[in-house]
Amino acid sequence: MAAEKMAKIANDTAAQGAATAKKMMEDTAAQAKAMMEKSMEQMNKAAEGMFKAVEEMAEFNRGTFDVMAKASQAYMTGMQDLAKQAFAMAQGMAEHALEGFKAVTAAKSLKEASEIQASVAKAALEKCMSETAKMNEAAFKLAEQFAQPVAARVTAAMEKMTKPLAA
Repeated sequence: MAAEKMAKIANDTAAQGAATAKKMMEDTAAQAKAMMEKSMEQMNKAAEGMFKAVEEMAEFNRGTFDVMAKASQAYMTGMQDLAKQAFAMAQGMAEHALEGFKAVTAAKSLKEASEIQASVAKAALEKCMSETAKMNEAAFKLAEQFAQPVAARVTAAMEKMTKPLAA
């Protein structure tokens, strides 16, 4: 009987040990599964955040390209207008000089020729100053038209870069 009792105690102890080992394995598996699920959730969140950031960056870059294209187009148009103004000014000055030359050569005396020459030179200087002021104004206006959208985009970029990542 003692042998039966010992066998029963051994079987009970083995069964209890097996049950404890099974429970420990199940608990460990459950903990491992929970950790894996949490890790996957965190990885998915991080990936979503990265994809969102890349999409926002691509959209911002498209906007920057559009701004630069429009600013460049405005700049080229403005430069063409400035070139036309410069050509018109040069042409006007040449015509004025030719008229002055004709008037000087038609003068009846040296005194009359020098008075005509002085008058022509004064008028040419006044016209040159006036036309130069107009061209300067047009150039400043062009610079403002080009710089304003570019400066606004740079400001937007700086705001994006200084914005916290979590936001």
